[in-house]
Amino acid sequence: MDFILIILASGVATGTVLLYATVGEAFSERSGILNLGVEGMMLIGAMTAYKVSAATNNPWLGLLVAMFAAGAISQVHAFITITLQSDQVVSGLALNFLAIGISLVLGEGLTSLRDVVPSLPSFSIPVLVQIPILGRIFFTNQSVMVYLGFIFVPLAWYYINRTRPGLHLRAVGEYPAAADTLGIGVYSLRYFYVFVGGLLAGLGGATISLSISPGWFGALTTAGQGWIAIGLVIFAQWNPVRAAFGAYTFGALRRLVLDIQGPATLLGFANPFFYNPHNAFFLKMIPFAFTIVVLVIGSREANRKRIGTPSALGLPYIRGQRGL
Repeated sequence: MDFILIILASGVATGTVLLYATVGEAFSERSGILNLGVEGMMLIGAMTAYKVSAATNNPWLGLLVAMFAAGAISQVHAFITITLQSDQVVSGLALNFLAIGISLVLGEGLTSLRDVVPSLPSFSIPVLVQIPILGRIFFTNQSVMVYLGFIFVPLAWYYINRTRPGLHLRAVGEYPAAADTLGIGVYSLRYFYVFVGGLLAGLGGATISLSISPGWFGALTTAGQGWIAIGLVIFAQWNPVRAAFGAYTFGALRRLVLDIQGPATLLGFANPFFYNPHNAFFLKMIPFAFTIVVLVIGSREANRKRIGTPSALGLPYIRGQRGL
């Protein structure tokens, strides 16, 4: 039982990174813009947070600057896809390569700062920690970013489904021509929500370098989590609450894959199958294989309608053009 609780608690912590990135991409896609540059934006956020925190000895300032750095680079994708009306898939992939390249060049040598980079605080919540089982999973020695995630999810759901700005967001992603007729700024809203997606991707990356895996930055900091976040958007059907469930589940799965490779496993004894490095390689593929399956399923037109894909997702809006 202790092993399971540790895995679940670690899954909540690790899944928080995916949570922010997934909800950010959901906002962008709800407006009709597919952004495949999530991985690169997360790495930009992780690098900026790490570098600024080391320079200022203030992790909160590093977190804030990281969000705006990722948000700023997301506007490259917004300009190419909204103003120039280019292919969103190609632009997203190009943004990903650009952001990864920038982060690795500017982040060269940051690993040597391991001992001087402050991290965000972790703590337990006194009353809630006493709740059986759930207290140990959700409220025991978790990062402040985890607790902020608990608040962020219901707020994001309420914003999308119960507010007028959320209604405008959904209208722009479903039927931009009708939204434009009603005076809703389709182009400006799409720019804004791509920026929001960048902010949250940067927040996810900063959470890695300042909270989940503090004191280290490198090419493998994000480890493909941006791509998993893109798949989770489809898995969650663009719903922040479902995104939280998927993110925490994937977080626990990634932690489980790591833990069962050690000499001590679920039953407390060595398991030669899991400890074999060749088998471990296939275990690490599980989250990414699932992501590919989800993306393939979500790409089929019948499934797109069934799972509620925004009708205008991936399609450029041209004012005055018939249809979307």
